[in-house]
Amino acid sequence: MSNIPETGRTPRVQIRLVVIQVLVFSLLLTLGGRLWYLQIRNGQEYTDEAKNNGVQRVVQPAVRGSILDARGVPLADNETRLVVSASRTELMKMKDDGKGVLTRLAGVLGMKPKDVMDKVRLCDSETPQPCWNGSPYQPIPVTAEATTQQALQIRERAEDFPGITAEPTAVRRYPAPGKSRTSQVLGYLSPVTDAEIEKAKDSDSPFLRSDQVGRSGLERTYDKELRGKAGVTRYEVDNLGRVIGEAKSDKAVPGANVVTSIDARVQAVAEWELHNAMLEARKTYDKNTSENYKADSGAVVVMEAKTGRIVAMASLPDYDPNAWVGGISGKDYAALTSKASNLPLLNRAIQGQAAPGSIFKVIPTTAAVNAGYEFNGRYPCPSSYSIGNQVFKNFESQGHGSITLGQALEVSCDTVYYALSHQQWQKDGGMKPKKNAKDWFYKTAHQFGLGAETGIDLPNEVSGRVPDRKWKQDFWAANKDYWCKVGKRGGTYVQQLSYENCLEGNLMRAGDSVNYSIGQGDTLVTPIQMATIYAAISNGGTMYNPTVGKAVVSPDGKKVTEIKPKSHGRLPMDTKTQALIEEALAGVATRGTAAWRFGGWPQDKIPMHAKTGTAEVYGKQTTSWFATYTKEYAIVMTISQGGTGSGASGPAVRNIYDALYGLDDSGHQDLKRALLPQPQKGLPKIEADGSIDAPKVTPYDPESQKVDPLKQAGGQTDATPPDDGTADPAKPDDAQDLAGPPATWRRD
Repeated sequence: MSNIPETGRTPRVQIRLVVIQVLVFSLLLTLGGRLWYLQIRNGQEYTDEAKNNGVQRVVQPAVRGSILDARGVPLADNETRLVVSASRTELMKMKDDGKGVLTRLAGVLGMKPKDVMDKVRLCDSETPQPCWNGSPYQPIPVTAEATTQQALQIRERAEDFPGITAEPTAVRRYPAPGKSRTSQVLGYLSPVTDAEIEKAKDSDSPFLRSDQVGRSGLERTYDKELRGKAGVTRYEVDNLGRVIGEAKSDKAVPGANVVTSIDARVQAVAEWELHNAMLEARKTYDKNTSENYKADSGAVVVMEAKTGRIVAMASLPDYDPNAWVGGISGKDYAALTSKASNLPLLNRAIQGQAAPGSIFKVIPTTAAVNAGYEFNGRYPCPSSYSIGNQVFKNFESQGHGSITLGQALEVSCDTVYYALSHQQWQKDGGMKPKKNAKDWFYKTAHQFGLGAETGIDLPNEVSGRVPDRKWKQDFWAANKDYWCKVGKRGGTYVQQLSYENCLEGNLMRAGDSVNYSIGQGDTLVTPIQMATIYAAISNGGTMYNPTVGKAVVSPDGKKVTEIKPKSHGRLPMDTKTQALIEEALAGVATRGTAAWRFGGWPQDKIPMHAKTGTAEVYGKQTTSWFATYTKEYAIVMTISQGGTGSGASGPAVRNIYDALYGLDDSGHQDLKRALLPQPQKGLPKIEADGSIDAPKVTPYDPESQKVDPLKQAGGQTDATPPDDGTADPAKPDDAQDLAGPPATWRRD
């Protein structure tokens, strides 16, 4: 037992309790004071500092999907390059706005300092290319073609290049298989803009500041599918930029692949043949202007007749889409947009508008039948047709006697259509139209799809023009003031025309209808519209929306979304009329205006149908048109200021068919040489890792498709039809038993 008295313990315990209480109250008081200091006295200061802490996002761009041809050959894919980029945010913090750094960078890259500085400046309405139209907060590519040595210099001398990075990056590539560039069909990419980011922020496919987006062609149409989804890692950082934690991480999802109906081999042939046809046209003398043809631009469309799918589409002049990769240079941009380049960014297959000339005549032929004229009736084809004191001549002033509508198509007799159109104009009331005017010739053109877009899956298609009464009125209202200002009675041609238009430019005159009936005057069409029409004649009357995209395939190849053909109507002709027009178009290829280009063609095995066209344009040389089809394909070619249809475009179109079907000089078919005797049906196989076993495409060798001049000329060794004809023209009324049209050559 303890010897300490009980009374001695109590004071000690009490003292300890008091000391503990004092300590507790002191700590509480200290804590309260500190809280007051932090939250009240200096609360705003710490609140401001806390605001500087935030979340920074590190973006891993998604690999953009490939654009493939029908057999899986890449038309657009990606490759790894060393990309040198500049951070505008870092450069602007420097006293000289980064000029010193960019100058040093230019020295390493072998570029001019001005070119480097132009690339990192921001685009606005007053700043010409090159400039940066993406976000100012993302790295701006200076070059995508840095060498390993250049990248090492930049990284090893980081203190000399603050704000500059050199990293391996996947960039777009346009490999041009078989030298087929497919420029305007593919399009190009450029950085997303702040306006686009803002517009798409609430959509199901918002943009990130690092995104590249399609600006034209398939890159634009299928941008959402091709782009994929970028990976984003979010880091919590303090006000000094130090990482204090990882908030969230989303993996990048690669873009899907777009399989097209383009065949790279046929595309190479189409591009080469169009280019060569233009070169040959420039060697040909134009007796109307006393100089060679300029042949300044052209286009060709190869279409599957039964589906509307595009097998090849070429437009010249063209450009190299790779020029846009990593940002286009000032020199390249100036070359693409200058007048001297003749607008290579324009896809003339869907944006080039011109009068169609005689390839238009399938429309007034149909209109005449629908208006009550017999297809096999007899119609005079004199050398000219007069309205008052105005004379409208037949092409080369040739007459063909009394012929049917089918024969009028074969020999391309203008005066038959002049007369029919004039008669209908008179029945509708002439200058004072009836309230319910039939307007068969104009209404039929609209029913054929003219004056409207075809619906092709490429951006910026134009609609062309059907110059009917409504268009005349609207056009007059828009231009009346100008015409009245410059018009002068008895002045120059333009002044006199303006004077007349000022007074009655809104009225449909007889001459307007007569010119319109042969695809002249104010009529404008595009090659894709005419290809759609001739394909529809081939397939029995269905007008398909032309399509380039065939399917969208997921990166692993497991999900396939087919892009099925869609129709936008039927031709306004019955089965009988369709068969009669088809027979006449076959006659054009065998004994009519295109016969001299299809000598030796195996008509019994592969029936060919054609229509030639030579359109006159005020102030320019004639436009060449050649429209054709078989059971499988429709091909339409046009060359601006190129001359006649069969003369300039004919040989090239024939050579494209020879390559498709594998025909030799004597017309015999070798399927081993045939590129595509039947349209491609299946889709290429894409492996789980995204790889594609694509066949190689060799450049087109025209020598392997060399054409015997005798075959081309139908027996004429100089490949030129005689101007005076090979037979006497038919005489009026005494040639009723003609089995076919007169054998007179006509270069249309």
